[in-house]
Amino acid sequence: MVTRLIAVIGGGPAGLMAAEQAAQQGARVVVFEAMPTVGRKLLMAGKSGLNITHAEDRSAFDTRYGAAQAPLQAALDVFSAPQLRNWCAELGVETFVGSSGRVFPKAMKASPLLRAWLNRLVAQGVEIRTRHRWTGFATDGLTFDTPAGQVVEDFDATVLALGGASWPRLGSDAAWVPVLEQRGVVVSAFRPANCGFEMGWSEVMIERFAGQPVKTVQASSAAGHIAGEFVVTRWGIEGSLVYAHSAALRDAVERDGTAQLELDLAPGRTVERLAQDLARQPAKASLSNRLRKGAGLDGVKLGLLRECVPDLATLTTDTLAVAIKSVPLTVQRPRPIAEAISVAGGIAWDGVDPHFMLKALPGVFVAGEMLDWEAPTGGYLLTACFATGRAAGQAAIAYASGGEKR
Repeated sequence: MVTRLIAVIGGGPAGLMAAEQAAQQGARVVVFEAMPTVGRKLLMAGKSGLNITHAEDRSAFDTRYGAAQAPLQAALDVFSAPQLRNWCAELGVETFVGSSGRVFPKAMKASPLLRAWLNRLVAQGVEIRTRHRWTGFATDGLTFDTPAGQVVEDFDATVLALGGASWPRLGSDAAWVPVLEQRGVVVSAFRPANCGFEMGWSEVMIERFAGQPVKTVQASSAAGHIAGEFVVTRWGIEGSLVYAHSAALRDAVERDGTAQLELDLAPGRTVERLAQDLARQPAKASLSNRLRKGAGLDGVKLGLLRECVPDLATLTTDTLAVAIKSVPLTVQRPRPIAEAISVAGGIAWDGVDPHFMLKALPGVFVAGEMLDWEAPTGGYLLTACFATGRAAGQAAIAYASGGEKR
């Protein structure tokens, strides 16, 4: 039996999963990584607790991928949250479901998982070559810039898992885009996803509240009504609640020039109840005291109300209650793509076959954030990277086993 040779370019979750799948089926696999080590973005994501997937019902889970749900469906059907948790367990990494439904390793960090995974890949015979930057195609193979100079190597099939354009310092710099475009692959422009937004705060707001968290609020946009927390920064807003609305806000900014996020600063009370509570406060009390005692607002929440609602002191009790329940945050623009957690955009789906092979480049498969999809934070990003990497790795060895070369 002839051993097939598979190249996996990119040492993130999608690439390493592709390598594992191909190696399990008897292929000789070489992983090429431009950075000095693999899994850098995974390790960075795990610094504050590696949210590897989400435990919500599959019917809701799959909708988180929006317009890309259909092309991702087959990969998710065979490798979603339960399978990913089982895979972690096989590596000796136990997981648990947090109060929000997010799934984490019990150790919280990514390093034990990555270490166990790399040990298994080595045991499977997977070769990892770091500081090997893929630069394109030659007539007789793939070209790489290496510490020893440029080299050309030939493979029976190739999986590209080079990431998108966010966090370029960790390796996802989108340098592959012109290489593929020259070969006829259509790539939709990358846009920031799960990102912060600039607000144009007053100097008072910046000086008093930059860096402070805003807890227990509900925000509304075209994405829906979502409760959570965010952080005020010197330039605007960021955090999990903002990320949940980021796609809707980004699209609105692109369409209209600005976007609005509406905040309910007292989500546990109706407008009527809030108006009653405010009316009970002494008429001679200051506005700050009335808001603190009647609405539970002080600190950064009171700062947001003053910043975003003009002529606050002139409002009646009823209109003040309405204002507290509908504070308009006008966002100007998303933060730069290099700061975004993830991206929208990438290789257009009509250029990819159902097995993640590029139609313009037979024998070349793609996985992870190179593809045109986005999802909110909460474990959905990593799950799709693992799922597409698994599918691409299996498809690559199947293609190579057919004897046809790129």
